[in-house]
Amino acid sequence: MRVLDGGLVTTVQDTGRYGHYHIGMPPSGAMDQFAHKVGNWLVGNDESDATLEMTYMGADVEFEEDVVFAVTGADMGPSLEDEPVPTWTAVQAEAGDTLTFDFATEGTRSYLAVAGGVDIEPVMGSRATYTLIGIGGHEGRSLEEGDELPIGESPANADAMIGRSIAEENRPDYSATEINVVMGLCDYRLTDEGRERFLDADWKVSDEADRIGYRFEGPDIADMFEEREQPFGAGPDVTNVVDLGYPVGSIQMAGQPIILMRDAVTGGGYVTVGTVVSPDRDALAQCRTHSTVDFNAVDVEEALEIRRERDDRLEEIQNSL
Repeated sequence: MRVLDGGLVTTVQDTGRYGHYHIGMPPSGAMDQFAHKVGNWLVGNDESDATLEMTYMGADVEFEEDVVFAVTGADMGPSLEDEPVPTWTAVQAEAGDTLTFDFATEGTRSYLAVAGGVDIEPVMGSRATYTLIGIGGHEGRSLEEGDELPIGESPANADAMIGRSIAEENRPDYSATEINVVMGLCDYRLTDEGRERFLDADWKVSDEADRIGYRFEGPDIADMFEEREQPFGAGPDVTNVVDLGYPVGSIQMAGQPIILMRDAVTGGGYVTVGTVVSPDRDALAQCRTHSTVDFNAVDVEEALEIRRERDDRLEEIQNSL
């Protein structure tokens, strides 16, 4: 397929680049793993096949061969040859057809899956784009007008997939505002009152929210911390610690909270006070700039149960297809 307009930010993504965290390489991959996987299943792909991730405004593409595709995630009003097409549904396109998108009316990120997947050369075992260092995807960057993307071989039963969709009750609600977190690694640095204020506050997604991290605006965090003499190796600021690893989804306190996302650095010297549970990272990836969220503390067992519920829902969807 040929890119006519790259949209605001469109990259090739898959489920991620794993096994390299110890050398500072984050996983990258789809920010909303749920929407990415379901899109692939709708067109008969493996969940790890590459899709296009579009942010706020979708790309316009021309298909140069007959193809079955599905659009999931945020609703960007997709149209095929100027006719609206349903989301979360497998649709047929013919060679020469143009698929266009508008601005998202709900959510932030939309996924375009095509039968056969975007068949570019993997880098370090993944087709995911990591734009910070320019690897993976299409030339390690966001898509631009004129880019051409090869499509893999369609499944033998691709025609039978046309019209397949998932039930309304299995489609995510992108208006959710509660984000579940497991407190730690360094929440001992917060005072009891500071921890309570952190969890009780309304936090607004700032303009600085992308694949690297989501910065939030809210109450001053400076007086949330226990006073101490900084240990050797830590910086002078109250939010500094001796360097430690950052899990994906960890909440870094650097002036204001920053939730580290799939393209974030893997370690550093800012205190991290919690980690977003994995299903809620999908929800966070769909939170729009200037929307407001609250953080809800859960323990590890509760976090595992939230993940089990998400996995059961995905299994139900996959079995229905």
